[in-house]
Amino acid sequence: MSDINEISFKAFRMKQPIGEFYVGVMDAKDLVSVSVADVRRLHENEFDEYIGIQRRLSPSRTKELKKYVLTEDATFPTAVILSVDSDNAEYDEKTNMLRLVASEKKKIWEVASILDGQHRVDGLTAVKGRGFEVSVSIFVGADVATQANIFATVNLAQTKVNRSLVYDLLDYEKKRSPQKSAHHIVVALDQLASSPFRKRIKRLGSATQGRVSETITQAALVESLLTFITGDAMMDRNTFLKKLIPERPSPEELKRHPFRELFLRERDTDITRIVLHFFRSVQAKWPESWDDLERRGNVLPKTNGVKALMRFLRPVYNDICERNGAHSLIPDSSDFDPYFERVELKDEEFNITTFPPGTSGEAGLFRILEASLIRSESDKPLFDNL
Repeated sequence: MSDINEISFKAFRMKQPIGEFYVGVMDAKDLVSVSVADVRRLHENEFDEYIGIQRRLSPSRTKELKKYVLTEDATFPTAVILSVDSDNAEYDEKTNMLRLVASEKKKIWEVASILDGQHRVDGLTAVKGRGFEVSVSIFVGADVATQANIFATVNLAQTKVNRSLVYDLLDYEKKRSPQKSAHHIVVALDQLASSPFRKRIKRLGSATQGRVSETITQAALVESLLTFITGDAMMDRNTFLKKLIPERPSPEELKRHPFRELFLRERDTDITRIVLHFFRSVQAKWPESWDDLERRGNVLPKTNGVKALMRFLRPVYNDICERNGAHSLIPDSSDFDPYFERVELKDEEFNITTFPPGTSGEAGLFRILEASLIRSESDKPLFDNL
């Protein structure tokens, strides 16, 4: 490792709602020097022991970038985002110089954690003896919750980032938010021994070691669940960050977002119970299809099937609440059963012919489920005892 104990470069202090940070320009070799330990941790696949802010490196991606940085027109125009402890950073207001320094706890190659841009940093290790400057944004003294917030905010809308991982990082947030609640609910569905989703959810969007039955990503379930809670998750999150409480929903809003009242009352456990009971009823209706995870074309237990069922949950739950005159009920599985009794689908019909691969299979299943709700005047009420 290098014998140097500090690296200095020009930087400017910026203020944004999240707080202060520094924007500057570093030489590629200096950037690599202060974050080499962070990159090495990623190479060693210590993700589960690491603080949870960074995703694993893709060997193929870093191989491409190491070739790319040696081309004549190589460029990384966007900033690499770093986090540095306050003990390892000093800023001179007069000269606008930011110094990254070693300390008793950290050597110079350990001072920076990469919040965004680790593939670019690893690619820059191939740069030898040529000028290559990199723009950087450096957060000094940010705690783990803030770092997770920065990572999630920067990457949630980008397809290059595993969306399930981003939702997992929201667990680090201190304040309440729709995203965090949805995340906790989905994790509970994956972990509860009585859950139809027990060990079926890909927590980080890819297969979990030791599991063979993961059929749906955490992101898919979280994003379906969010529509039951809010019409604007980011606005709600910002409201809670300001220590305010969102307005109570109108009756029309409750039809679109039927779990919103429960969410605002912090009854996340009850939301979990509703989803749990609903899918227990699904499992009881089609036990073979729900448990046959390997059969080709079986849409029911997989992403498109679950998303169609979540769409069906909205009108079903609204109907139950309307019949009871309240919109914060916790129906049991037996309350959902009559709705599925009306669906004229057999286990063997969950196949490629009935439900083609892709979103068309989801749409087809939802149309069949939705059609079962249409009642004629001669229909017998679903609940005679209500």
